[in-house]
Amino acid sequence: MGHYKILFLDIDGTILRPDDTIEDSTKTAIIEMKRQEIEVVLATGRPLHEISELAEELQIASFIGYNGALGIYEGETIFAEPMQPEDVKYILDVAAAHGHEVVCYTHEKNYLTSLESESVQAFLKQFHLRQNAIFTEGVIEKILGMTVITAGKNGDSLYEFKNGIHFSQVNVEGMQHCHDVIRDHVNKGIGVEFLLKKLRIKREESIAFGDGMNDREMLESAGEGFAMGNAHPDLFQYAKHKTTAFTDSGIYNGLKSLGLLSNKPVT
Repeated sequence: MGHYKILFLDIDGTILRPDDTIEDSTKTAIIEMKRQEIEVVLATGRPLHEISELAEELQIASFIGYNGALGIYEGETIFAEPMQPEDVKYILDVAAAHGHEVVCYTHEKNYLTSLESESVQAFLKQFHLRQNAIFTEGVIEKILGMTVITAGKNGDSLYEFKNGIHFSQVNVEGMQHCHDVIRDHVNKGIGVEFLLKKLRIKREESIAFGDGMNDREMLESAGEGFAMGNAHPDLFQYAKHKTTAFTDSGIYNGLKSLGLLSNKPVT
């Protein structure tokens, strides 16, 4: 058994089940990691102001949010990397030209191009986004992350990025037409590396679990990277390990394979 010190967990498709509940085995695993004095960090594309209830339920106070744009350790902000305004404007312009909707995230609120469209309403319901407002130019310098809600198939191909930006398809049932905007030098992996350096933790002492392509860099940056059984098919090649699905004790089984947990508990 290795001497591990930190565990990074994605949320959607990794911790949360389709009904927005958490498996008892996952809760047990997190409690046991804390008992073993292993730090637990939530690493998500979600805005952090929308996951306070989940964090409280799991008793977690450290986060990598907005796909790596904001890091918080034990309640203290340790890094923040807003997007370049010109990149935000380009995405908004292309979206407007093709009838796409966009969700822009700041530290305090979600700013959308529409609050009424069916696609936006479905997105807000799926991810329980409540702090919402219409986007205005006045917040363009505060944008930490974006999600583009495209229309039809291959809507993402309409965007031509030249500034180290790419799309990551949202790996949630019914939301595959949505794409997170990922920056090559601002992503979950960079956040993991920053936190490891700050805490003086070696790469081989870290573990990460994820399911979407926005988890690629995180799984590559951690010493033990696990792709969930339900992960995007393209993610497996970047993970050191494959575990079971998020609805089949994936986190528990992965940690068990490292010798950190005993037999699967009754759920």
